[in-house]
Amino acid sequence: MDQTTIDKGKTMAIISYITLIGTLVAYIMNNKEQNEFAKFHIGQALRAWLTGIVVSIIAAVLIMVTGIGLFSYLQYIGLILAVIGLMNAVNGKAEKIPLVGDIG
Repeated sequence: MDQTTIDKGKTMAIISYITLIGTLVAYIMNNKEQNEFAKFHIGQALRAWLTGIVVSIIAAVLIMVTGIGLFSYLQYIGLILAVIGLMNAVNGKAEKIPLVGDIG
């Protein structure tokens, strides 16, 4: 990926990590331009947010079953993954996020 592609897609890549709605907005914006850098980060952001939703549901079930409130900290996994991806997008890197970057 050349620097011009990265520079043109950086804004959409950053927007994709700002909530799940931002991911949808970036996806719609990228439909016209088909920027490869933005496409990569939109996919990574989608993985981060969906992981956060799934892990939050699992954490809620674990809290109800076991009564251990420490499982509530698992709900931050999606946010942590999104921040890691956001830092990569801001720095112009196309690196996969940990744990779920290869899924899909």
